Amino acid sequence: MAKIAKELTAMAVSKLKGEGAYAVGGVPGLQLQILGASRAWVLRFVLHDKRRRMGLGSYPAVSLAEARDRARLARSLIRSGIDPIDQRTSNKETIVAAAAKSLTFAKAAEKFIAAHEDSWSNAKHRLQWVSTIGTYANPIIGQLPVAAIEQRHILQILDPIWRSKTETASRLRGRIEQVLNWAKVQGLCEGPNPARWRDHLDLLLPAPEKVSPVKHLAAVPLAEAKLMWQLICGTSGMGAQALQLQILTAGRSGEARGAKWSELDLDSAVWVIPKERMKAKREHRIPLPRQAVELLRKQPRIVGAELVFPSSRNTPLSDMTLTAVMRRLKRTEVPHGWRSTFRDWVGDCTDYPSELAEIALAHSVGSKVEQAYRRGDMLEKRRPLMQEWADFLTQTP
Repeated sequence: MAKIAKELTAMAVSKLKGEGAYAVGGVPGLQLQILGASRAWVLRFVLHDKRRRMGLGSYPAVSLAEARDRARLARSLIRSGIDPIDQRTSNKETIVAAAAKSLTFAKAAEKFIAAHEDSWSNAKHRLQWVSTIGTYANPIIGQLPVAAIEQRHILQILDPIWRSKTETASRLRGRIEQVLNWAKVQGLCEGPNPARWRDHLDLLLPAPEKVSPVKHLAAVPLAEAKLMWQLICGTSGMGAQALQLQILTAGRSGEARGAKWSELDLDSAVWVIPKERMKAKREHRIPLPRQAVELLRKQPRIVGAELVFPSSRNTPLSDMTLTAVMRRLKRTEVPHGWRSTFRDWVGDCTDYPSELAEIALAHSVGSKVEQAYRRGDMLEKRRPLMQEWADFLTQTP
């Protein structure tokens, strides 16, 4: 058993000098350790035949009287066979776990977005997450711990907008569900997810498609495609040229607006779009029809600009730039709708298999197993398809 040293007074302790460990008395094993400019309280003890050393705080932040109180409390645990160091570690872990479980929904949403935004196709997707959660969810559950969120809170968020802003509400519900699923996996909440749809909210809210039927993006009718193509070709501006490339390749607006010279091999008539710029996060090769190659060869290459269709600030054109081309022609259709026009043409005017058309549109084809084993992209089989589409458009209506 540790000897009880002579009890030093607070004044005597303040006068201790020189490096070493000084027994201060009052509690067996209590020492003031001096090392350079550092002074700290230490309790030395033996438990289960093991010598232990427990820090009790720095001096003078922890006074002599407080150090003795802490040492006495530790000694009482030792007499009960409890290691005070392990007990303190356990208490800290409990406090940390309790703090984690009090994580608010707003903070959980921030962490979820940060963890997943790199896998999203574009920055716009992140902005939509931040906007809908910030506008509709956070005012009601933002400051609530994720473990405290209940079904009534979810309904309080969704009810006011379920019928008036159905698509937004439906996406918001899914986003809340994902955040709460993330929190559950992290061990921050338990039990069924209050934002789940199947066999839960679907019994309390009408199906989105019943409240607000799906509205497809407006597309140019196939019968008017040739005339519209001529009108677009007669329109000046970088936006009209980018739209022409999009139409000829049946691509998406963002793919054409972000096209780079380094992606194009005009001699081989191939455009290779890297996976980072594709919605499905897979590289997409496009066989360029003759008309697309001619369009690109005529496009001036601006010194220092990697983009094929740069804005005046040498940045990608905005989506509205291409939409504005359609609006100037007094049309309500959107650029993306040309993909639907292309698909109608393949189905109504050609004998090409639908699989080829879907690959041309960069859609996934077949089951997950088929996709895993499929290595080719039918590039050469798609060449005549894309050339016939370009020839169809450029024929005199």
